[in-house]
Amino acid sequence: MRILITNDDGINAPGLGVLHAIATEIAGPEGEVWTVAPAFEQSGVGHCINYTRPTMISQFGERRFACEGSPADCVLAALGQVLRDTPPDLVLSGVNRGNNAAENTLYSGTIGAAIEAALQGTRAIALSQFYGPGNRTLDDPFEAAVVHGAKVVQGLWDSDLWGGDDYQLFYNVNFPPVAADKVKGMQACAQGTRPGVNYSVVPGESPSGRQFLWIKGGAQDVPSAEGTDAKANLDGYISVTPMRADLTDHATLDALKAQWT
Repeated sequence: MRILITNDDGINAPGLGVLHAIATEIAGPEGEVWTVAPAFEQSGVGHCINYTRPTMISQFGERRFACEGSPADCVLAALGQVLRDTPPDLVLSGVNRGNNAAENTLYSGTIGAAIEAALQGTRAIALSQFYGPGNRTLDDPFEAAVVHGAKVVQGLWDSDLWGGDDYQLFYNVNFPPVAADKVKGMQACAQGTRPGVNYSVVPGESPSGRQFLWIKGGAQDVPSAEGTDAKANLDGYISVTPMRADLTDHATLDALKAQWT
């Protein structure tokens, strides 16, 4: 198996090393793991692409490339150039430092890479490690992902649940903020929403008097509804959420059709 890995925390991020180990186990001794990751941190860029300027790509080592662009740019660079003649069987994105559950999903560059891979017709899984009191002070805060990551990825790869209609399915996996031996299992979940949790701005002033704004995230320890991702994670479960890039609200669409016919 040939696996492409990327992330949004940058090519030197520790979570990418965790993902490389997971991918190496899945690919097996005869497989290949290729890295095309952002040269610099790209957290919060979503599905952004460098549409109006060129993207520089540099080789850092065997099967290891850095791209001066977003995670989606990295996927495009890999599929269109680095692995153009030998495309990957699977794209893995992560392991993100922090959760990409609930509303975070919409901002995440980790998810953006998986979206782009799916749009290009390649199977993709995004993986993120929730941070919290139960793992923040561990020697390795990624411990839950390290121990359970390969099993989750292998299980999804082996499943028949890879729909490929107009918008191909991809998966969003979040590991709970606990030690590996405290993980209670896996739950199939919908994307949740955390009540009252939104991004905001904090104004600041430089020594020269210029005005700046810092983007601030909301509280991450707020659970979402039962059966959704952030709730499962805070309860100690790995959440697995099937997703597509189709943003249509189909229930409302059906209601409009009924109203207008």
